[in-house]
Amino acid sequence: MAMKIRLARGGSKKRPFYRIVAADSRMPRDGRFIEKLGTYNPLLPKDSEERVKMNVERVQYWLGEGAQTTDRVARMLEAAGVVAKTERNNPKKGEPGKKAKARADEKTAKAAAAAEAAAAPAEAPAEDAVEETAAEE
Repeated sequence: MAMKIRLARGGSKKRPFYRIVAADSRMPRDGRFIEKLGTYNPLLPKDSEERVKMNVERVQYWLGEGAQTTDRVARMLEAAGVVAKTERNNPKKGEPGKKAKARADEKTAKAAAAAEAAAAPAEAPAEDAVEETAAEE
């Protein structure tokens, strides 16, 4: 039996409340579970002790039995110090969209053109000064 430690939603509409449960992975999200391991109330402030409550001993037992955690529960366990923090890979998160890339390209092109324009007049008088000094000699 493939076990998962996951969130089961409770509460009314627009007022979520979650139970942290150990369940068979084939069961529905809010369906049958084997054991309730804790609660999570996202409506409370992040620094509140009542926001996430877990029976850490039972969580460790289920992890020892081979249960897999969902991403959200894994983050809660990392914050509680139960499991080691894992490196996540989300390569598209930091990548801008097509229009943002186009705007950035235009901005760099304008900046490069402005830098060339600013550098060109500064070079011309210097060349004239060099020519004048050569003519005087």
